[in-house]
Amino acid sequence: MIVALLNQKGGVGKTTLALNLAGEWARQGKRVTLIDADPQGSALDWSEQRGHGGLPRRFGVVGLARDTLHREAPDLARNADHIVIDGPPRVAGLMRSALLAADLVLIPVQPSPLDGWASAEMLALLSEARIYGPDLAARFVLNRCGARTVLARETAETLADHDPPVLGTTIGQRVAFAAAAQTGRLVSELDGDPPAAREIAALTAEIDRLGLGRGAP
Repeated sequence: MIVALLNQKGGVGKTTLALNLAGEWARQGKRVTLIDADPQGSALDWSEQRGHGGLPRRFGVVGLARDTLHREAPDLARNADHIVIDGPPRVAGLMRSALLAADLVLIPVQPSPLDGWASAEMLALLSEARIYGPDLAARFVLNRCGARTVLARETAETLADHDPPVLGTTIGQRVAFAAAAQTGRLVSELDGDPPAAREIAALTAEIDRLGLGRGAP
């Protein structure tokens, strides 16, 4: 399965989710490759930091910030159970290529008013990609949610009847994500079974239940 994390808006946590989703699947014994399609190269920086710390490599990280991504990703997918694409903000050509490569598009959004998450440009690109790949699935993911906030609940309720719909698993605004990233770690590698790790495990399980991908039944 090829999963692309995309949003025209920066700062919504795409890289954090991409790394930790890849890490969770790798922890389960899956063969995983993460494609860093963001020209900023944050996932590649994380991988380098991990190497400097002498930590074991859980999954491969490949830089492919170019609009031929949709032609190159399938080759990588032949030797992987999961490909995770960390997409770029506001680079239309790259985003189109990532959309064409994907089986599933995850759109991370933070609890915010309607115009904060419903990017007309993002949804237009998604509709355009479905002309070429009508089976392309997409879901919103509520990320960086404050615990039990009214805004998070209202955003989830607003997205419930939206197309694309929102996944049931929400990811909290947690210090553990930043603490792990600073040392090239994943939240699943932190001591004490932090809530962040349980949320990522729940998110991967929900994605798996969608039954998507080229090898899915």
